[in-house]
Amino acid sequence: MIRFGTDGWRAVIADTFTFDNLRLISQAVADWVNQSHSGSKSPEVVIGYDTRFLSDRFAAEAARVMAGNGIIAWLTRTDAPTPAVSYNVKEKGANAGIVITASHNPPRYNGFKLKAAYGGSAVAEDCALVEEALLVMEREARGPNMLDYNKAVDAGLIRTFDPSWSYYEHLGTLVDLDKISSAELNIVADAMWGAGRGAFASILSRSRCQVTTIRDQLNPGFGGIHPEPIARYLKDLVAAVQRTQAHVGLATDGDADRIGAIDAQGNFIDPHTVFALTLRQLVEGKDQRGEVVKTVSTTLMIDSLCEKHGLKLHETPVGFNHIADLMMKHDVLIGGEESGGISVRGHIPEGDGILMGLLLLEVMAEHRAPLHEIVADLQSTYGPALYDRIDVRLSHQVPKKQMVKMLVDSAPQSVGGETIARVDTMDGAKFYLNDHSWLLIRPSGTEPVLRIYAEARTADMRDALLKLGSELGKSVLK
Repeated sequence: MIRFGTDGWRAVIADTFTFDNLRLISQAVADWVNQSHSGSKSPEVVIGYDTRFLSDRFAAEAARVMAGNGIIAWLTRTDAPTPAVSYNVKEKGANAGIVITASHNPPRYNGFKLKAAYGGSAVAEDCALVEEALLVMEREARGPNMLDYNKAVDAGLIRTFDPSWSYYEHLGTLVDLDKISSAELNIVADAMWGAGRGAFASILSRSRCQVTTIRDQLNPGFGGIHPEPIARYLKDLVAAVQRTQAHVGLATDGDADRIGAIDAQGNFIDPHTVFALTLRQLVEGKDQRGEVVKTVSTTLMIDSLCEKHGLKLHETPVGFNHIADLMMKHDVLIGGEESGGISVRGHIPEGDGILMGLLLLEVMAEHRAPLHEIVADLQSTYGPALYDRIDVRLSHQVPKKQMVKMLVDSAPQSVGGETIARVDTMDGAKFYLNDHSWLLIRPSGTEPVLRIYAEARTADMRDALLKLGSELGKSVLK
């Protein structure tokens, strides 16, 4: 059964993610687009893809289905960052977007992200309509409408294009590229074999910065790693930063909607820190104001920044679609999540690792100081906040509501001498302690793992929370 998770549908290639299922979900999207379209001209859908095995073929099949339903398909000529594809949905005035990607998931996965006309992830209500269209097709024993690829091209129903340059030009309106250029930064850009390859080098090609690229060739196996910009997968970036004596290393995930960084000393700069540094720059450096959105798994440094500057803070379940919904309804200055998906006002409501990498460079250029010193100042002012996450692979599924109840019922009253002050069950079970540390346990929405997050003022308390989370998680899975 095809089901939308945190951000679209993901499955193992050749197991559930097959050409047949890809065509079926594409037909369901086509039905949804045609049913919701009321204009005089033909509806349009922008289609992009990442560097995974067969992604280009899957994208071409989705385009054939759109064409078979009278929908113009704008198909990227090559792999492209998800935020570039999403931006072009809005820029072209298209009705929807499709990105064939499994983002940061292991190489054996592929996925199908559905984008709405505003350039962000489709809201839950629209995803439900697509799932309902799938059920209708099953009841009616109806297969997809398809058009031969070459005939569709000749008819103008499939149109190939490069999404990069309009997207890069737009980023230039959100970031001070002149300031970045003047800092003459030495940068290593790590695409992690993904669709962000070449982005930083292209955008900064006419600046005074030096950009060295690594892991930017097409490699559907991702060199045997998960294309996720977290510390354990960035050893090559650490080595490259130290080898080239770079000021910073920037890493984007498989479809470049997430960011991670390495400072000149080889320290991993997690997305919490990137989020907090960017918020601080927008408020204190650029004197901007607005509301802030963060997911339940994100650092309390954001809370401290908002409290100091009188900014309204919204907290949502994990998943950028929740952030996007608020960005469209409120005057949101910045919204972000623990995984590295972050966006700012003036941009599409979509996580964007490339934009966030550029904004981090702007922070460095503003302070004219090494990144580790900038981070140390942030921690001393709005922390300390020491964070980590571990994953426990699920041997079997437990219904989420049942799992949360079991976690809450089996939790102790205190950890490391600190009392658990309250429990939040917005998304999983989140335990807040009196010293402002916290523990969150929740099942992933994209793969069969239990995610355990913790943040504390000391490493010992953080590790104690992670140990407790692991023990609680394993007890639930017995």
